[in-house]
Amino acid sequence: MSGLAKVGVRAVKWSAVSTVARFVLQLGAQVVLARILGPENYGIFGIGMVVLTLSNFLANFGFGWNLLHKQDLTDEDIRFAFTWQVVAGATAMVVLFLLAPTLSMYFKEPRVLPVIQWLSLACLLSAATSPASNLLQRDLNFKAVGMVQVGSYACGYVLVGIPMALAGMGVNALVAAWLVQVGTAFVAMYVLRPHPVRPLFHFSGSGKAMGTSGQVFATNIVNWCLNNADRVIIGRMLNVHAVGLYTAGYNLAIMPNTLLLGALQPAFMSAASRMQADPQRLGRAYLQMVATVWVLALPMFVFLATISADLIQFLYGTQWADTAKVLAILFLGMPAYVAWGLTTPVLWNTGRKHHEAMLQLPVLLLGVAALIWCMQWGVQWAAAVASVILFLRMFAVCISAFKALELRFSNLLPHIARGMFLSLLVLLGVEAAHVSVARFGMPLVNLLCSSLLALLLAFVGLWWRPALLGEHASAMVVRFVPQLRRYLAVATDATEKSHV
Repeated sequence: MSGLAKVGVRAVKWSAVSTVARFVLQLGAQVVLARILGPENYGIFGIGMVVLTLSNFLANFGFGWNLLHKQDLTDEDIRFAFTWQVVAGATAMVVLFLLAPTLSMYFKEPRVLPVIQWLSLACLLSAATSPASNLLQRDLNFKAVGMVQVGSYACGYVLVGIPMALAGMGVNALVAAWLVQVGTAFVAMYVLRPHPVRPLFHFSGSGKAMGTSGQVFATNIVNWCLNNADRVIIGRMLNVHAVGLYTAGYNLAIMPNTLLLGALQPAFMSAASRMQADPQRLGRAYLQMVATVWVLALPMFVFLATISADLIQFLYGTQWADTAKVLAILFLGMPAYVAWGLTTPVLWNTGRKHHEAMLQLPVLLLGVAALIWCMQWGVQWAAAVASVILFLRMFAVCISAFKALELRFSNLLPHIARGMFLSLLVLLGVEAAHVSVARFGMPLVNLLCSSLLALLLAFVGLWWRPALLGEHASAMVVRFVPQLRRYLAVATDATEKSHV
């Protein structure tokens, strides 16, 4: 195994460990807060977060992102990036604070006003954190990144958010938790990766840095619109209760997706930047990752979709029952989201940075029109449109990536078929369990039996035919669980060079 491959695998492992820890922590904290605060408070905070994410995109602009991709990095690059990140963050903070009254009027919800004003502070903190965060990722130091992410979330939500919610402080508990989280991350990232902070507004390489940052900015704006159009339209055309139900479902659906992308995308992004001169090698690594998503992630999300009703009732309680169908529909779109996320590093490292925004613009226009039209039928239809949008986004960017790497979609079809077959086994297991224990009316019993039968059928299928995983997914599994090498009979010698 090459040195880069070893470092890449170690980075992915640390990223996976920290992402799993953050996933468990987030799930626990979100469940507790959702039970205490209810849909109304979550809806108010959800609207504030939609506005904040846009402001964060404006604040970050892309200067810090440029540090991750530039091959020859100097102190001037870092100083320039930090200076303009702070300028952009401070500007976004002031603008968001001043626009808060207008935004609360747009959403017809005066309770959103103080939420937006307080959250505006996060614009500056997030922007100032970006250089150190990207430098840590550039160094493939995902151990440090993971520790900061887990630690800052614990500080914000466990030490501050939950106690404030228990004290009856409502949506303010969520606002305070978020601000403490980003503030802690800012301090910790800089301590772990100190960098020059002396202001620098211009230098010989600033023109190229501005160009890359502009492309990142345009891409981020399009991605923000695609990721948040559903909640913006729901908040305007329905009410905060509907936003709360939808936001809770979306947050829960995105957690496994964040788990996968958080473990794979940063390491793949860093490794891909080092494989720019070898497109064939990059193509093999990309195909392996996307194939693994469809073979392993698709059955997982199908399983989660089928148990959504029991999951919501067990975790959140009956007051959140209407979220179950929203959650199930969104789960079905998540494999496309993961595949899309793994395609971004390919576009940015094959000279197609502008394609991500350009190819998704038609999807955005079509999606907004569809969302406005379907609002008359409620949030479930909004979830269906959002899932379709995810698949359209994936197809749009994958076409460009496959063309750049001279790959064919026919290479992927057998792996999609394997994932669908495993999904069918999982579905049969869940349905059999539901029929067997439905009379007890106990969500926990349903969840346990569904999980056991689904895993049993999937295990039997793979035991009967280990080749069901396919060479790419098998090689990825063996990479992280070497003990399965003999069982899966993976000829890794031919594929090792393609791994990150």
